[in-house]
Amino acid sequence: MIECAESGLVYRNPKPHLKSSHAWHPSLVYLDDGSLLAGFDLGEAVESLDYRTYTARSHDQGRTWDAPRPLFEDPVWRRSTHSVRLGRTRDGTIVGFGGRFFRDDADEGLTNRANLGYVPMDLILLRSPDGGATWDSPATLDPPLIGPAFEICHRIIELDDGRWLAPTSTWRGWHGEAPNGMKAIALVSYDRGTTWPGWVTVIDQYEKGIISWEQGLTQLADGRLLGVVWSFEEKTGRSLPNHFALSADTRTFSEPRENGLHGETAKLLTLSDGRVLCMYRRTDRPGLWANLVRIDGDDWVNVAETPVWQGLASGMKGQGTAGDELSALKFGFPSMVELPSGEVLAVFWCLEECLHVIRWARLVIKG
Repeated sequence: MIECAESGLVYRNPKPHLKSSHAWHPSLVYLDDGSLLAGFDLGEAVESLDYRTYTARSHDQGRTWDAPRPLFEDPVWRRSTHSVRLGRTRDGTIVGFGGRFFRDDADEGLTNRANLGYVPMDLILLRSPDGGATWDSPATLDPPLIGPAFEICHRIIELDDGRWLAPTSTWRGWHGEAPNGMKAIALVSYDRGTTWPGWVTVIDQYEKGIISWEQGLTQLADGRLLGVVWSFEEKTGRSLPNHFALSADTRTFSEPRENGLHGETAKLLTLSDGRVLCMYRRTDRPGLWANLVRIDGDDWVNVAETPVWQGLASGMKGQGTAGDELSALKFGFPSMVELPSGEVLAVFWCLEECLHVIRWARLVIKG
């Protein structure tokens, strides 16, 4: 019921003999003129001091892509890096939601290897009214709760009632402080991103010693919200099966339950026929997999599956510090859009021939 019909490259370092340039964490937007805009992060290494978000454009349904260009020129770049996810609102505005990370110590990475704490950071938002051709300067968000850090894991979602949600997770500060745990949440804006006075908890398993990471969030055809997370058991350093939760009122979520998928990073797309496509890094079998889902009442029903990319095996095994194993992952972070043809175009990052690249795949959903 799912066929991976085509695959190709969005970005691969064109001159690896000359310079180091690796790519991670793509996001994808379909534009009104039929073109596609991808955002992804480039850097010499996964936590390097030149790590920043770039964009590339395709005019042929994703088969070929322009050379990447910086998303924005950061006036504080000498002491910061940034990472941004792109989304599209109903009026056609392209919105970038991300983080600026302050790198005052050039000998440290993003995470404290001793306690999984994060460097100081700001949440940022920027907009483009013309399909990503030009961008407003990044505005700093004032979050309604203390992170003190936040995960940059998702694009902005505009709900049917006009509210904007910014899915994220609370994260420890550099010294290990986590007053609100490490849980999946969504910041809420009632004025199209100008202010963010509210937040909702999507999945919280922190009191059980489980971190809820890299959530996927989508609004279903019936108006409910569906969230899925990568569940990481900190004591063992290993990943548990994915968990999901539903919200009937779009403000409170059900208790999390396993969904039958043994995976880590998982992202969701509600299809035009009401079914849901889930793409995730699988841990019981190698590769990035696509899973077709039907939400039957309050149950997650797995209908069909197919591998999208099967390269190196990857996952959290508890064989090193969590920070080291996170930075050593080999692929992940899918982003999907449904094309007018009904096909799905997905982008993701993966390690091929010692280079971290951005790859695209075209999926045909049958039935």
